[in-house]
Amino acid sequence: QVQLVESGGGSVQAGGSLRISCQATSYRYHVYTLAWFRQAPGKEREAVAVLDTDGTAKYADSVKGRFTISKDLAVKILYLQMNNLQPEDTAMYYCAADSSVMPGEMFNRGEYRAWGKGTRVTVSS
Repeated sequence: QVQLVESGGGSVQAGGSLRISCQATSYRYHVYTLAWFRQAPGKEREAVAVLDTDGTAKYADSVKGRFTISKDLAVKILYLQMNNLQPEDTAMYYCAADSSVMPGEMFNRGEYRAWGKGTRVTVSS
């Protein structure tokens, strides 16, 4: 089982940038599909960026062109670089991982069994 711990959240003004991180503890990190989800109060948890085991990155339309997902296999850290942040990006951000995500289902939260506890991002206008 993989353990995940997020960090790097904070408060920024609209147009600012943040990079959040997810440290993993796993002997099989290289076989995991990795993802960033976010959840605002009163809303469903939604995927914003996914990184497949082959290195393919996919993004939600709402963050495409502004967010970049990446990983460092050597130190088992997943990153989310967030640029040009907007108030609607305000949410708790969670990283997630699973070794058996079905093709075409990487944006479904039910596919992921391992979750971090989240890091909060607040964007003010």
